[in-house]
Amino acid sequence: MLYERPSYQGHQYFVRRGDYPDYQQWMGLSDSVRSCRLIPHHSGTHRMRIYERDDFRGQMSEITDDCLSLQDRFHLSEIHSLHVLEGCWVLYEMPSYRGRQYLLRPGDYRQYQDWGAVDARVGSFRRVMDFY
Repeated sequence: MLYERPSYQGHQYFVRRGDYPDYQQWMGLSDSVRSCRLIPHHSGTHRMRIYERDDFRGQMSEITDDCLSLQDRFHLSEIHSLHVLEGCWVLYEMPSYRGRQYLLRPGDYRQYQDWGAVDARVGSFRRVMDFY
């Protein structure tokens, strides 16, 4: 995972092993990369619970696979909190795995700011294992 600013801050970009001749190849908004982090390979199951409100309130859905469109599948356009129970996930701001990206490791995210987002809008998400 590449980060636009030091200390794993700013826009995040998930990249697979390979060559990237310019920042547009990883859908970067600029050529600035100030920190990076390896994502551990996870071969087990992936589970995540998403909530429509902060602090794990409101409608909850348990997820175990990728979602191309949050709106089509769950009739939601926002996720306000979530639990990553197993595996790592990448959330995308827009459907079809486009827009800003957010790496989610196992843990609790009580509000969207906890994963570094500027708002609760989520369009799609993927399990990290699918990238290997």
